[in-house]
Amino acid sequence: MTKIANATIAILSTHGFEKSELFEPKRQMEEAGATVHVIAPEAGAITSWDDKNWGEEMSVDKTLADAKVEDYDALILPGGQINPDILRANADAVAFIRDFHDTGRTLAAICHAPWLLIEAGAAKGRDMTSYASIKTDLINAGANWQDSAVVCDKAIVTSRSPEDLDAFCAKIIEEVREGAHQRNKAA
Repeated sequence: MTKIANATIAILSTHGFEKSELFEPKRQMEEAGATVHVIAPEAGAITSWDDKNWGEEMSVDKTLADAKVEDYDALILPGGQINPDILRANADAVAFIRDFHDTGRTLAAICHAPWLLIEAGAAKGRDMTSYASIKTDLINAGANWQDSAVVCDKAIVTSRSPEDLDAFCAKIIEEVREGAHQRNKAA
């Protein structure tokens, strides 16, 4: 059992993240007492996508090259279309997600971010949800897709959209408190 106040949580993202899907989990995790690090392939700041245009920036705490999987109790992957599409083509980002998956600790993806779970080999045989437009991608990757606000399978937490953020964040906190789960290595 990990107390959320003792937890350190990573949010892996890059430019084009859905604003609410990074800002809101960060806020809720910090309000619960966790330390949160925003990790990106590049240093400085990353820019959100908000209402069909570029939005607010978020400061990067650590670059992907400087982040270590073992330092985190949970990994959150915000969606939007642009952010996960860029990250799934980044071998270092995919390796970080795969390595994190293999720890059994809480791994959470919302909206289009389950694309990253597919790329990391972490979707096959899992109960998951996502934004409806990538439902077929998850099914083709071997996931059991469900139309629910939040779906959790052995500490892999997925949600559909910004409307589900409260359920998504509550489930992440619950799973961090439970600690690591036994699961097979990503394929």
